[in-house]
Amino acid sequence: MTGAAPSLAPKAQQAVVLFSHGSRDPLWRAPIEAVAARIAAQHPERPVVCAYLELSEPSLPQAVDQLVQQGAAGVTVVPMFLGTGKHARADLPVLVEQLRAAHPAVRLHVQPAVGEDPRITALMAEIACELPPS
Repeated sequence: MTGAAPSLAPKAQQAVVLFSHGSRDPLWRAPIEAVAARIAAQHPERPVVCAYLELSEPSLPQAVDQLVQQGAAGVTVVPMFLGTGKHARADLPVLVEQLRAAHPAVRLHVQPAVGEDPRITALMAEIACELPPS
């Protein structure tokens, strides 16, 4: 699930953009793309694309533009960061305001950074405490 979004049905839909930093290393993107693939498998009616701040494509504006052109009436941006650092706190709001200006009819929602969700914190703690194989 790199940048390609499935075609949207005629009915306007809520789409998801998994937004992360980006890297020149294509292996770095694998976990983000795995999340997108899981969403696509579990929610085939919900278009999902990955987008990157830098060093990878598509950018957030490119991803949102693509989804809007395909008929998305709303886009949920999910910051795939462990915390609300500079990218989530400073860079993302600027990008979102630009997108709202470019697409005033589209409902844009930004979730908190995934790493700040208590479910993720609990899962990371569980993984950290697993005993090594015997």
